[in-house]
Amino acid sequence: MRIVAMHVTPIVLGDPPLLNAAGLHAPWCLRTVVELIADNGLTGLAEVPGSAAINAKLDAARAIAVGRDPLNWHPLRAALRAHFGTEAAASRGDKPWDQRALVQVESALDVACLDLAGKHFGVPVATLLGGIVRERVPYSAYLFYKYEGAGGDLAFGTNPQATGWDAGRQAAALDPDGIVAQARAMIAEFGFESIKLKGGCFPPDQEVAAIKALRKAFPGYPLRLDPNALWTVETSIKWGRELEGVLEYLEDPCRTQAGMAAVRQALKTPLATNMCTTSFDDLPGSVRTDSEDIILTDHHFWGGLHASMELAAHCRVFGRGVSMHSNNHGGISLIAMTHLGAAMPNLTYALDTHYPWQWEEIIVGGRVKFENGCVVLPKGPGLGVELDRTALAKAHANFLRAGLTERNDEIEMQKKIPGWKFAQTRWQGA
Repeated sequence: MRIVAMHVTPIVLGDPPLLNAAGLHAPWCLRTVVELIADNGLTGLAEVPGSAAINAKLDAARAIAVGRDPLNWHPLRAALRAHFGTEAAASRGDKPWDQRALVQVESALDVACLDLAGKHFGVPVATLLGGIVRERVPYSAYLFYKYEGAGGDLAFGTNPQATGWDAGRQAAALDPDGIVAQARAMIAEFGFESIKLKGGCFPPDQEVAAIKALRKAFPGYPLRLDPNALWTVETSIKWGRELEGVLEYLEDPCRTQAGMAAVRQALKTPLATNMCTTSFDDLPGSVRTDSEDIILTDHHFWGGLHASMELAAHCRVFGRGVSMHSNNHGGISLIAMTHLGAAMPNLTYALDTHYPWQWEEIIVGGRVKFENGCVVLPKGPGLGVELDRTALAKAHANFLRAGLTERNDEIEMQKKIPGWKFAQTRWQGA
């Protein structure tokens, strides 16, 4: 089997005005769909975060991928690295999301090659990753502070006829009551059995109050808080102690492995990260400093599904828990995450997902269904999903119309608060 063509299609999906440490989500989120066409007529799919830099490197990777055997991933990855070089860990940047581009190329080609291989052999991708250890993969409710409104073409208003989660997705949530109402609507729709709140938006006491309100409203539910590293070490310890016995884990309260290690030594609550340990180059420091209890992999940012399984093996050896970080995504990414979760023996926590916040879809059959907070592994070969060509064309046309080339939450936030600027650390001494 040989790759004879590679298609790169940038798209956008509607995105509500969600708040985070770097500002405010734009009405559209950027994604890129990659298709590898093999000489036997099969197509392998992948989806990664989009930007002009990522798309340019994917286009450049076409000459390397075409002619290769998708069953031989390691030689293809070596060829990509020989052509592009590697990215230093510092290239991740200081924003909540990873700003590296080359790792996205590896991720896209790895997933698409696995999809091709699964279709070629007639088995699910999870089987190729070592075997299926669970058919149902659990996800967590992912709550956000947000302004009123939807995204995409609905960016500047709401649908007054919306009910249930559609109404919850459009409603403002800027205080504990709003966050609890959002959680109720999301859990009623998707059946999630654990809850995460994206923090770093307001002073720590306000976000701690929201967590305590969630604990009262959802007794027994595992709770997580992610301040996106905007707290100082001192602030992290102060409010971390306030939440001991309340949180399942505290995610990235502060910056650097050394900072996380200091907080970890002071708290009983486990610490998770997708900001201080984000690449294989970071793993020696993680072991040396004991900077976290849980590493949140993300196949988009670790170089694919194979690489994430390698990370899971490291976590098993060095006593780390493992789960998955999420970014805005469509169904191809969600299903790739589900295959990874199905094959990972030491998955210890429900996965993050932004999927409830998006409502459009580009795969045949439409939106992926959740059952009691879980996605059931598809039965078909490969990833088990196919592109809806009409929906893909619409999402690409929206990309051309939106005119976005990269994610920039600071600019969007300035539309609400003129002059607002991102700061690496915002809540000092709070």
